[in-house]
Amino acid sequence: GGGQGTGTGRGPRPRVRRGQDALIRLEIDLAEAAFGVSREIKVDTAVTCSACAGEGAAPGSHAVPCETCRGQGEVAHVQRSFLGEIRTLRPCAACRGFGSVIPDPCRECSGDGRVRSRRSLTVKIPAGVDTGTRVQLAEQGEVGPGGGPAGDLYVEIHVAAHPVFKRQGDDLHCTVTVPMTAAALGTTIEMPTLEADVVEGSEQVTDLETSFELDIRPGTQSGTEQVLRGRGVPGLRGGRGDLVVTIAVETPTRLDARQEELLHELAAIRGEESPEGSVKPGAKSVFGRLRDAFNH
Repeated sequence: GGGQGTGTGRGPRPRVRRGQDALIRLEIDLAEAAFGVSREIKVDTAVTCSACAGEGAAPGSHAVPCETCRGQGEVAHVQRSFLGEIRTLRPCAACRGFGSVIPDPCRECSGDGRVRSRRSLTVKIPAGVDTGTRVQLAEQGEVGPGGGPAGDLYVEIHVAAHPVFKRQGDDLHCTVTVPMTAAALGTTIEMPTLEADVVEGSEQVTDLETSFELDIRPGTQSGTEQVLRGRGVPGLRGGRGDLVVTIAVETPTRLDARQEELLHELAAIRGEESPEGSVKPGAKSVFGRLRDAFNH
């Protein structure tokens, strides 16, 4: 005879195995993401079958050793070739490699040891989360085959768009539009804070300042930014971002005769009846680049 290969057995595969992790997505508001929130969520996962306590056998019965593989979970397979006999071990087809069979499977779970169930969970979202942040709930995922230990549940956060504020990292950005006259003369505007969105009595926010006064200095130009320290989003690891307010100056589009007369009068007083307009030094480089492009 020729050479004889021997397959080393791994033994029967366990019926009880760890369950898979589960992932669900949760949409929350910007204020909830900033200051934290507790939410009740509904999850649909596999749980341990209560009828058979995860064993998979009908009450009063149990799994018995497989006669085909004598409980080994594997059977030897011999193949003849010009090298001689090659002997390999393959999972037993009769017991699917478990080494035991369930003669009387549980009717509730069909022998799997687990059933699907919808349940409610409370998830605590920490302050400072953003879209894509995953909150891990240990052992709240799928229960494993044979009633094995559950995997973890991951709650992936999606933050809904806000009508006023736009988030960039831990900073908040917003634009305030003021009339041309207010920008020239200066004014004070009452601005809402992100705290204004938080439900009263929330445990996460103690200082509920729902608005603040924003000073627009006389002669404010369109595009001016005001940075308000510590009015942004709390960071996951402490600290708090800033609020960046961009001032947009609105030029009137419709003037009645009296308003037009007053503006002409103002222009005359300021010597601006035939303004020439000025190009900033930075803009000249654009023309310079165009000229260079043509010359090359």
